[in-house]
Amino acid sequence: MSRTGRGVRLISVAGLADGAALDPLLDDEGRPVDPMLVVDLDGPAEPALLRAARDAAEVADRILVGVRTQGQPGGSWCDLLAALDVTLSPAWPGAPRSCVPVPAPLAQAHLLHAAATTNPQAALVLAQVLRAGAGLGVRRALDVESFAYSTLLGGTEFRRWLAARGHRLTPPPARVPPVVVERLADHLLITLNRPERRNAYGRELRDALVDALRVAAVDTAIGRVTLRGSGPAFCAGGDLDEFGTTPDVATAHFVRTRAGAGELMDRIANRVEVRLHGACVGAGIELAAFAGHVVARAGTMVRLPEVGMGLIPGAGGTVSIPRRIGRWRTLYLALSDTRLDAVTAARWGLVDQIT
Repeated sequence: MSRTGRGVRLISVAGLADGAALDPLLDDEGRPVDPMLVVDLDGPAEPALLRAARDAAEVADRILVGVRTQGQPGGSWCDLLAALDVTLSPAWPGAPRSCVPVPAPLAQAHLLHAAATTNPQAALVLAQVLRAGAGLGVRRALDVESFAYSTLLGGTEFRRWLAARGHRLTPPPARVPPVVVERLADHLLITLNRPERRNAYGRELRDALVDALRVAAVDTAIGRVTLRGSGPAFCAGGDLDEFGTTPDVATAHFVRTRAGAGELMDRIANRVEVRLHGACVGAGIELAAFAGHVVARAGTMVRLPEVGMGLIPGAGGTVSIPRRIGRWRTLYLALSDTRLDAVTAARWGLVDQIT
């Protein structure tokens, strides 16, 4: 076991198998200690050692990021890679979804470590939710995401972000319908229509979108649904001016899960095409990923910035995005707050087509 120059705790596969990741997670005051560990995956390892390391990874409380800087691991490594939260490695043909190809894996691990140590509660909860949701249906996985999101709304990391952001005025009511719905024979065209706010997913837009999706859900004569956005961006995520304004976290949970758009999008997914353009941030990609077909205009950019706010994706992103790209790349996308371009999003499977 060792530490790199910036405090990253580096363990070997043998160290993982011997329990190096199983030290108590919390200090005497309940604060996480070493929320993220880096596992050195370079070099050979016997199958028995890999199985022991996999078993230890599956019960570890910490975020485990594998780093491999040379060569392509053989088939005997697959179970261990799947048990880790993500593996950073050079690109190779046929790399599994558990791996993210990056040019400098160890340097990228340092960036993930910085994010995890800045907001350890949000980072750890993100990893927990992604692991738990992998074995659940969409509806129950959305509940788990919302339970976790509500927990973090009451946490110190989100309060710190709110304080640093400063007071915001409540957004003014929309002057025009926030969502425009058009029916053309069996085609329902839904357009997010708050371009002055970059179609931010606030209360008014959310409620209007849910009303439109309910029409499609109950009317089986609608054979095709197209969701798009007006203005410079499809949807720039949750309306930041509304963050922290819900009356209490329990009410927020029920609004997210029983009055949100995610479950409806999934219910009619086989009829829905989403057309992305511009910035697709937070909810802007979380909801889109539920659709059966996602088209992105060249120049589209995807981000999941919630961990930096002391939160996790809360519009269904821990459910919809892993079903397209796997929980490992979802964790990388959210923890790194990377700006994912349309070409990479298509290569990963987050986008089905680029126009």
